[in-house]
Amino acid sequence: MIDLLYFDGAMSLDGAVGRREEPAAGKGSGNGVTPVANVAAPPAPVVGRPTYGDRRLRLNPNTEHKPEKYDDLQTEFDPAIYSSLERHLPPSMLEVARDAKLQFMSEILARYLPETERTRVQRQKDYRQKIMSAYQPLHKDLYNIHPSAFFIPSFIKAINDNTEDSFRSIMSEPSPGVYTFAMLQPSFCDMLLDEVENFEKWVNAVKFKIMRPNTMNKYGAVLDDFGLEAMLNKLMEEFICPISRVFFPEVGGSTLDSHHGFVVEYGKDKDVELGFHVDDSEVTLNVCLGKQFSGGELFFRGVRCDKHVNSETQSEEILDYAHVPGQAVLHRGRHRHGARATTSGHRINLLLWCRSSVFRETKKYQKDFSSWCGECQREKKERQRQSVAATKLAFLRSAGGSII
Repeated sequence: MIDLLYFDGAMSLDGAVGRREEPAAGKGSGNGVTPVANVAAPPAPVVGRPTYGDRRLRLNPNTEHKPEKYDDLQTEFDPAIYSSLERHLPPSMLEVARDAKLQFMSEILARYLPETERTRVQRQKDYRQKIMSAYQPLHKDLYNIHPSAFFIPSFIKAINDNTEDSFRSIMSEPSPGVYTFAMLQPSFCDMLLDEVENFEKWVNAVKFKIMRPNTMNKYGAVLDDFGLEAMLNKLMEEFICPISRVFFPEVGGSTLDSHHGFVVEYGKDKDVELGFHVDDSEVTLNVCLGKQFSGGELFFRGVRCDKHVNSETQSEEILDYAHVPGQAVLHRGRHRHGARATTSGHRINLLLWCRSSVFRETKKYQKDFSSWCGECQREKKERQRQSVAATKLAFLRSAGGSII
């Protein structure tokens, strides 16, 4: 998987990476997956200035530094990515001119965005613009955050109080790292379902090709594609980030700066189940919107790094969770999971994959993921146990004592 390059897909547990299909240049189909071997070399360095090859980003952000504004940029990346990256620049780069910082960060990002990927990103922008110029929203109130209309009061209060205690007061943690809580108003769920249905009817009427949410789901819609990107970005920044900073800081929960938002549909003539996989996200929000259904339970089987994604599940990592309309599940993207068959009715879920460009960059410098990978934790404990046993044995031998 290419760090920093965001795939709108999921990784199955055989290690294969997929992403949502995109229209090929001049056509309405194609998928343009870019293999790792095709990553382009970075642009030539500017003489007399430190380059990416000379310096590493800080692993921890400089919280006292106030980043420059990058809202005026017209690039393939969201301006928030530059502001987020700036807090991780080496100290020598923090006080240089904005243009120098911008070029330094652009060199980093260019390593993960070869020309073929730039073309794909531009096609995606054109595709979205074509939709938004023609599609007429059914519920315009959906396209801006209205907290009292969207969320239940207890969730709003917890976010406003913004403490670990306030978050835990509304949450259950049925398994380590999996948090469930009531979140959405029934009226909001109905409104979003109406909007998705209206969009799908429009797509069929004008015979416009709708893009799949990812390579594992055949039914659903990408909400970002028809105008809900800004609303979902605000949802991430103002309502999910505060929680993620507390519960998922070790996987980039403090530096979320990008998202992929979509709905998936399960039932008769739709997807029935979802295979065992990990998400292409640092933090995943999964909220059931309805409607009437049975089955469709999520099953979780432990958090894993790339090295251990196929390792055995431990008994304490097993969790089955039954969806409740309006209730959210929040978990690490690397938490292995799947969905059992929806046996009757029609189930629709809202997914928000939240990503951190900083985490994806700094992860390359790390070899130990025991702060979040269950298998790395077990290996570390086993090494510590063996070390203690070896030290005890050596001590007993040097002291001439007996070994029991």
